[in-house]
Amino acid sequence: MNDLAVRQGRVEDAETLAHFNELMAWETERLKLDPQRIRAGVRQVLAQPAKGFYLVAELDGTIAGQLMVTYEWSDWRNGNFWWIQSVYVDAKFRRAGVFRALYAEIERLAKLDTSVCGIRLYVEQDNEKAQHTYQALGMVSTPYRILEVDYVIRRAGPHGS
Repeated sequence: MNDLAVRQGRVEDAETLAHFNELMAWETERLKLDPQRIRAGVRQVLAQPAKGFYLVAELDGTIAGQLMVTYEWSDWRNGNFWWIQSVYVDAKFRRAGVFRALYAEIERLAKLDTSVCGIRLYVEQDNEKAQHTYQALGMVSTPYRILEVDYVIRRAGPHGS
């Protein structure tokens, strides 16, 4: 693995991005995503930059990893947080600096954009390996929990309902 390059995701990457999203959901939460829905969702982001953008890392011309950035307006800060989502590094490229390169590019881009007030991400609470990776890059835990009502993906509640 010689040449690691990070670039913006493109329409021709949609199938790989969707596939990586499916793999990530299964690995982290044992969720099986609807393939048509996830492919349509990826295409929406690629076609409408106001929704966000993907970065991909290529090693020797092969997409090795990805992340997506979406935006959250903060009235307190008068700026946008960039939310890192859909992080996935292909298993055969892990521990090769792929996520570190993706994160470095996000930090570089965010610092160039004066409307960005910070970077956030959420991580599955039991994914300690990922948490250590994010903390090693300078991210810190916050006192907030994320609560949601999800109209698409149904999860079992605390009592299996």
